[in-house]
Amino acid sequence: MLAYQPQRGGMFIDMEMHRTSISWAIIILLLAGGLGVAQRWRGGWGGGESWRPEYETCRTAREIESHSTGTPNWTNEPGFEKDAFTFVRIRRDEEHYSSGRAGSWWTDFPDSDLNLSFRVQQMTSIKVDPDGRVLNLTDPDLFNYPWIYMVEPGSLILKEEEVPILRKYLLNGGVLMADDFWGERQWDVFYRQMKRVLPDREFTELPMEHPIFHCVFDLNMPKNGLQTPNFMTGERSQRSGVTWEYHDGEECTEVHVRAVLDDKGRIMIIATHNTDNGDGWEREGQFEYFFHEFSEKRAFPLGINIIFYLMAH
Repeated sequence: MLAYQPQRGGMFIDMEMHRTSISWAIIILLLAGGLGVAQRWRGGWGGGESWRPEYETCRTAREIESHSTGTPNWTNEPGFEKDAFTFVRIRRDEEHYSSGRAGSWWTDFPDSDLNLSFRVQQMTSIKVDPDGRVLNLTDPDLFNYPWIYMVEPGSLILKEEEVPILRKYLLNGGVLMADDFWGERQWDVFYRQMKRVLPDREFTELPMEHPIFHCVFDLNMPKNGLQTPNFMTGERSQRSGVTWEYHDGEECTEVHVRAVLDDKGRIMIIATHNTDNGDGWEREGQFEYFFHEFSEKRAFPLGINIIFYLMAH
């Protein structure tokens, strides 16, 4: 039996998952959050947290207080601080004309960044930076990190100076993950921006047979079984059965995991469309059903698999 026991200042969770050809035993872990962290109601574009001025100056996720139930803390061995994977969130400009439902770059921040980082450290051999980073594409530090994350890219707009930088980053081995955007309008916004960056490349749908879905956790399910909605829709799905979101007049029912590949088949861009992994990472200790059905079964396994696979290929 899995036990869900949220605690003041943190939570204990028994978490059972499946590695490829290995059934994981129940793992008991402590996520130590800040004592008495107040929960917030989400507002702003697309359900994201309301804007605060420190978003424009922060360098790490650790500088921003939790919006959910607190975030875990951990340390790495002294001297190996740079020999670790870092969750890098991209700070960017946005437009909300094409889709009034598209959200902002700080959606689910900072909890999603830190919770997923902890889970990667916990469930794989990868050592992970406990603070994360927030970067503009023009930051010289960009090329020190092999993986970057954009949330709600249905509102993405790249500055002219950012386009060649992102192109160089991707062609030189970097990977962009785009997550939490819904419907054809939002896809079109993201697609147009990526064509500015890589005009000669096209997206391809990754089949469920691709090793990215089986490298750590064996996600042996139809692709729509990976769908994670926002936490409110997820909680209501106990009664409604609806796990998709409604955006710009469209029922966004079909999950897509699309990638842009280089000439050797390496993934340069991976886009998880019509699913909200970020909410699954952010809200893991806040709602029991949402945690067990979406965070535990879908968002964390998929996120961990993506990072593990991309760092190995």
